[in-house]
Amino acid sequence: MTNLTTEKAEKSWRTICETTDLVKDSGISALIANSAGEDEQVAIFHIPNSEEKIYAVGNYDPIGQANVLYRGLVGCINDEPVVSSPLYKQHYSLKTGRCLQEEQTIAVYDIRIENEQVQLFY
Repeated sequence: MTNLTTEKAEKSWRTICETTDLVKDSGISALIANSAGEDEQVAIFHIPNSEEKIYAVGNYDPIGQANVLYRGLVGCINDEPVVSSPLYKQHYSLKTGRCLQEEQTIAVYDIRIENEQVQLFY
């Protein structure tokens, strides 16, 4: 798990890992200190065959109440890239954070690759 400390309260692009840390068709987790100094987990998914190729969402599963989404299986439902929770198998959209089975959502973050570095807008 990568640890990133936040020195400014304002949002900016922050490097969280290298592209070599990504796992194809799978997720990794990064630990980020928010503006209040509290740790928050982000799940980063590398799906090379999708439109955006890389996605970042909150790692916390609100139904299973645990930070486990980075361990979920990735796939597509009706052309929507999703991650399936490893606990109760709900599917969350990697684009919107919406749960496809229940009235729940997870956080979605802007993410990009610059000079082989994975950067999160946080």
